[in-house]
Amino acid sequence: MKFTLTAMFTLFYTISAYANSPEVVAVTANKSGDTWGFSVTLKHTDVGWDHYADGWGVYLADGTELGYRVLAHPHVNEQPFTRSLGGVTIPKGTKSVIIRPHDKVHGWGEDYTVILK
Repeated sequence: MKFTLTAMFTLFYTISAYANSPEVVAVTANKSGDTWGFSVTLKHTDVGWDHYADGWGVYLADGTELGYRVLAHPHVNEQPFTRSLGGVTIPKGTKSVIIRPHDKVHGWGEDYTVILK
């Protein structure tokens, strides 16, 4: 029994160690009236409730947060996956925004710049 528990712990720890920071692989931005909507596709090696991509945000270059999409559960068997956020107000004259993904273990992933058209 001790060997089985040790093997299971080792396997879980090994899998967790290989889970990486979330990666933004695609973004669609659409303007509707005075606000914007974003559909963001993330790729992440979710391993379960202890380590998964748990959100992403829309930011200005100076770090101002314009909106945040919470991801309430892991997407272990759904990779990559797309989730949307609407009603984002962007200051006039802004030419681009940053999408910044987040996970429960590593924190922030690499920024993804979106040119607004």
